Amino acid sequence: MQLPEAPLRVENRKLACAALNRSREAGMNTITKIGLIALAGVAFGASSATAEKLTFALNWVAGGDHAPYFYAQKMGLYKKAGIDVDFETGRGSAASAQKVGAGAAQLGLSDMAGVLFFRGKGVDAVGLMNVYANSPQGLYWRTSTGIKTAKDLAGKKIGNPAGDGARTMWPALAKTLGIDPNSVTWVNIAANAKLGALKSGTIDATTSFFNIHHIFARELGSDMGFLAWKDAGVNPYGNSIIANGKWLSANKAVADKFIKITQKAFADCVKKPEPCIQALVEANSALLVKNETDNWHLVTMLMNDETSRTVALGWHDDKRMAADYQLISEYLKLEKPYDIKTTYTNEFLDKSIKMPPINPPKLY
Repeated sequence: MQLPEAPLRVENRKLACAALNRSREAGMNTITKIGLIALAGVAFGASSATAEKLTFALNWVAGGDHAPYFYAQKMGLYKKAGIDVDFETGRGSAASAQKVGAGAAQLGLSDMAGVLFFRGKGVDAVGLMNVYANSPQGLYWRTSTGIKTAKDLAGKKIGNPAGDGARTMWPALAKTLGIDPNSVTWVNIAANAKLGALKSGTIDATTSFFNIHHIFARELGSDMGFLAWKDAGVNPYGNSIIANGKWLSANKAVADKFIKITQKAFADCVKKPEPCIQALVEANSALLVKNETDNWHLVTMLMNDETSRTVALGWHDDKRMAADYQLISEYLKLEKPYDIKTTYTNEFLDKSIKMPPINPPKLY
């Protein structure tokens, strides 16, 4: 005969059952949470896996002129558009043009005159957005040496790297100056030795991009002589964003998103440079905010022309491109002629985005 359970034992049993139920509920909740986390991870992984991975070949080490790219990246604008872009340090416009043309990078930044030259060699690169509407090339000398204007360079020594684009285009500038292009002696020096060689008198003049003009002005002071090539009538388009032609044909939607994001980033950085320079310096710790801010202000002057102000920021003008082609054909001797209109497109630019007004501080 089974005896009835004692009240205390019954109560203990009830408590044990309740504890067991709570344990089961907690276990189910834990399993549910783990499942949700796993699903979220799968979703995130799928999103990352479907992001379009791009390599963007910079023309040089990162500097103030590259601030908008790093700003757009920091703000997550490329990622939100499904683009995972890696900005690679470059070794000059010629290298970036050839890298993009060979398909080793889908996108890049290169001097447009160089792109036109390499197109004649069969390099498959297409301009998508102009950055420097004005040529950044400049000539520098010391007035204390007796050189008052660039016309006085005949018989003098000009120093720059052997493969410098300015040396290649020198005959065009010499023609506008009215001097014999063979009347100067070229001295091979490293790019980072230009200013030192000029100050020491090893060379009489050198060439440099305008976006580091403030450094020459600071170091040479009132002894600085300067001529912007554009002011002498030699003004081919400068740096432009380019794409590999074969990749572009198959990925127009991706190119469209990248260019529109970047175009707006450039306009935003003109309006408010501080967050853009900060993003640049955060991504490239060796840079200094003050120096790159000065660099950027000079870049805005190179971006600024009637077309960028009235048509669209980044627009390649047909007449100017045709003139650049003639200039390159005459002085660089294209191996194979081609239709200039196959080397650039404006189709990805947002025409509502114009070059904002600028009021850069006087840095020179």
